[in-house]
Amino acid sequence: MGRPTSATGRLARYGFDVTDSDGGTRAADLLGPAGLDLWRPQTQEPTGDAAQELLTALSRAADPDLALRQLHRLVEAERRVQAGPNGTSGTATGGIGAGSAVLTALHDDPGLRRRLIAVLGASSALGDHLVANPDQWPVLRTEPDGLAPAADGRLDVTGDGNPVAMLRRAYRLSLLRIAAADLTGGRGLEQTMAALSALADATLSAAYGIAVGELPEGTRAPRLAVVAMGKCGGGELNYVSDVDVIFVAAEDDDLTTATTVATRLIHICGLVAWPVDAALRPEGNRGPLVRTLASHLAYYRRWARTWEFQALLKARPAAGDLALGQEWIDALAPLLWQAAERPEAVEDVRAMRRKIIDHIPPKELEREIKRGPGGLRDIEFAVQLLQLVHGRGDETLRAPGTIPALRALVTGGYVGRADGEALLRGYRFLRGVEHRLQLQGLRRTHTVPTDPGALRWLATALGYTATPGRSAVEEFRAEWVTHATEVRRLHAKLLYRPLLESVARVPADGLRLTPEAARNRLEILGFADPAGALRHLQALTGGVSRTAAIQRTLLPVLLSEFADAPEPDRGLLNYRQVSDSLGSTPWYLRLLRDSGPVARRLARVLSSSRYVADLLTREPEALRLLAEESELSPRPREVLCDGFTAAAARHTDPVEATRAVRALRRRELLRLACTDVLSRAGSLAPSRPDGDRATPGLADVTAVGTALSDVTDATLAAALRTARAAQAPMPGLKFAVIGMGRLGGYESNYLSDADVLFVYEPPEGVSESAASAAAQAIAEELRRLLGMPAPDPPLGVDADLRPEGRQGPLVRSLAAYQQYYARWSRVWEAQALLRARCVCGDADLGTRFEQMVDPVRYPADGLTREQIIEIRRIKARVETERLPRGADPATHTKLGRGGLADVEWAVQLLQLRHAGAYPVLRGTRTLDALTAARDAGLVDPADAEAMMAGWTLAAQVRNALMLVRGRAGDQLPRHGVELAGVVRLLGADDPGEFLDEYLRTARRSRAAAERVLEM
Repeated sequence: MGRPTSATGRLARYGFDVTDSDGGTRAADLLGPAGLDLWRPQTQEPTGDAAQELLTALSRAADPDLALRQLHRLVEAERRVQAGPNGTSGTATGGIGAGSAVLTALHDDPGLRRRLIAVLGASSALGDHLVANPDQWPVLRTEPDGLAPAADGRLDVTGDGNPVAMLRRAYRLSLLRIAAADLTGGRGLEQTMAALSALADATLSAAYGIAVGELPEGTRAPRLAVVAMGKCGGGELNYVSDVDVIFVAAEDDDLTTATTVATRLIHICGLVAWPVDAALRPEGNRGPLVRTLASHLAYYRRWARTWEFQALLKARPAAGDLALGQEWIDALAPLLWQAAERPEAVEDVRAMRRKIIDHIPPKELEREIKRGPGGLRDIEFAVQLLQLVHGRGDETLRAPGTIPALRALVTGGYVGRADGEALLRGYRFLRGVEHRLQLQGLRRTHTVPTDPGALRWLATALGYTATPGRSAVEEFRAEWVTHATEVRRLHAKLLYRPLLESVARVPADGLRLTPEAARNRLEILGFADPAGALRHLQALTGGVSRTAAIQRTLLPVLLSEFADAPEPDRGLLNYRQVSDSLGSTPWYLRLLRDSGPVARRLARVLSSSRYVADLLTREPEALRLLAEESELSPRPREVLCDGFTAAAARHTDPVEATRAVRALRRRELLRLACTDVLSRAGSLAPSRPDGDRATPGLADVTAVGTALSDVTDATLAAALRTARAAQAPMPGLKFAVIGMGRLGGYESNYLSDADVLFVYEPPEGVSESAASAAAQAIAEELRRLLGMPAPDPPLGVDADLRPEGRQGPLVRSLAAYQQYYARWSRVWEAQALLRARCVCGDADLGTRFEQMVDPVRYPADGLTREQIIEIRRIKARVETERLPRGADPATHTKLGRGGLADVEWAVQLLQLRHAGAYPVLRGTRTLDALTAARDAGLVDPADAEAMMAGWTLAAQVRNALMLVRGRAGDQLPRHGVELAGVVRLLGADDPGEFLDEYLRTARRSRAAAERVLEM
């Protein structure tokens, strides 16, 4: 735009481009005395109040220059009509505006002025139409009652003349009224789309009437329904679009004449308004144009694909035999609302969306507001997929329009309020852009232009204005990017929501949780107490609240998951308890509905593990752990220690500090238990960097033991810091905690105590008795703090493996330990030391303790014959005396035949005998030591394999028993729900086969262990 000169500066303020390519002043010419006579060049001001009002109206147009040019052309056309064939008007002389009826009407009718100028400045096509038909602008006059002209899509085809020409005229007049109302704010987006759809219906009906009227005399009119599809069917038509239809005849006898009528209707509509597209019919363009209702039913029952059912969501009778059209829709409805139950249905919709994007030319991809990422199709496909899946059980979702359907999805709780509002805003914005783009030239387009001038026009037409530091175009672009990004995100969130596949697998009857239907479904799913389960369902889903609505969406899926468990009733009860704790929390149900596979994961852990259910009941907020796979990964030992210690340091009161630590421990135990349950069941499979799916680590029992031992290490470290801070300080006192037993061997389970030894070293210049008392106080305080009653899982600190057992001192100095082990230790104590490792405290002292006991646990000369006999004798005594009364030795995982103790005693004997000569045996982990012994040739490979299998299976079953029961227990039952729970948790199918496999594995393990013990 050229810089205005002083002669045209005031005119430029009205928004006109006062400098053309030749340096002239085009706007001034059009407005001056030789033109519309609205502007005095000499004084640079309007010619009067009427001119002032008109110039102001022109300045508010989307394109003031376009509006001015079109108004000038319209007045010229009017003058030519007035001049008549001889070229003289017989009216006033002067510029072309002199005596103009248009200009007079624009002055007298402010409503007309606003509507006509808006149309002329926004649509060159409608402006050209008015110039070609200068008698039609009066349709925009204000009605005598002061109301704007009707813009509801009705047609006025009264009069004589060619029916098609009359229909075309009536169509353009109605479209003109709709556009004027749209551009001046008289109609919102939804009203405009509804009016355009009504106009399409009226046009189809009129064309249908013309086509039937042209049938040869005596020909019986067919029963033919014209069913609107796509945007027209959804009542959301835009200005320029194909109108999708399907033609349905009543009987075979109607087909010939119906095809003639349909063909003529298509031709008429193409001449009048827009192409009619019948490609959505069965077999597409290759199929017959018209089919009978029976033929349609046969096709949809056998051959229709998912996208064809998706298209039926927007079907609506539009013209012809409306009753037949509704009959066709009603007949297909049962098929439509079963389509989502096809195994491939959900993925079909997703694949179709990807296919649409793939066919967009790359240079248009980012400018496509309809098909591109973040465009209208993203919203429509997400809404339609949710309708297909959830609409089977909720008839309120069966709305053909995108906006009504989206509102219903929000009301029903299927889409979050914030997400729904964001999609509605995005849809309105994108459809608004589409309308303005198409209205400009009345041509089909969905691509934002790149030309700067066209962009300026679009931004202005949409109502954007410049702000400090940013132009109108930049304002438009910023909002476009915001909406497109949000639409793209929500499209991915909704279209790829894992819950969809789960809901789609539930039969339609299972989605309707009426009392009778729910009771029948509960019985079918195997609930032992359907009446009790029904009470839980009624408590969760009763009422009209949004919470109840979301629960009604979730529960059919969750019930199917609970039904897979041995005790479905317990899973439902656990879910209700968690829901009662969190039901009023805003994020809870939103998390289950929206956040990945959380709902199915929650159902899996609640129905599989009482241990997890108990932890979740105590801390329901920890449910968030199920949202991300990264949250279910075990935390490294260093991270745990730092976090636990930092939590304790935030409290000066040792009791509060310990509570904080125990709460963190509870959270970590829940994390590990959930991961263990889900990984065993195949519900969790983290991705490797190469993109493949990997077997999760916690399915490995050694990984479980390591992770649980790390949590115990961190708990003891934080508790030790708290205990030391609570005692009178003794500078320089070194103190360490030595892990023993399963803690030392990284083989902890969910309910393991912490077997430990306490060692200290007095500072220089401090008496042994004073240092011992200080160390004793620390150890007792640590045990007291961790042993206090609390809702968190207990962690017993057991020091019974210390020298002299319970009769010996709780703590000893490093020198005292050295003296004892050198003079009085027995072979079982050397055996216990095989698992000793420093878990917390002074690392240097702990390392020196480990080095000090190495000669004891790894004797250079091995064991004497008497010591070997003593170990065998002690093992036999333990097996006899410690096996609980009534226990089945064949299936006791710890002390039973071929269980943990058998393998561990055999491995520990190998270590005591040979670790002095074979350093590879010097480790605290059972399986690592057994592998090293096999590789060193100290045990037969077959025996090593049998013992590894036996120890691993026994450890897995032991952990599974604790997860299933929620309490300690080492006895694998031979029947019942606990056996079924263990079998399900370990991924087996048949309890009987699993029990047989356990017994076989245990027998082989026992035989191999006995051979090692007798070597």
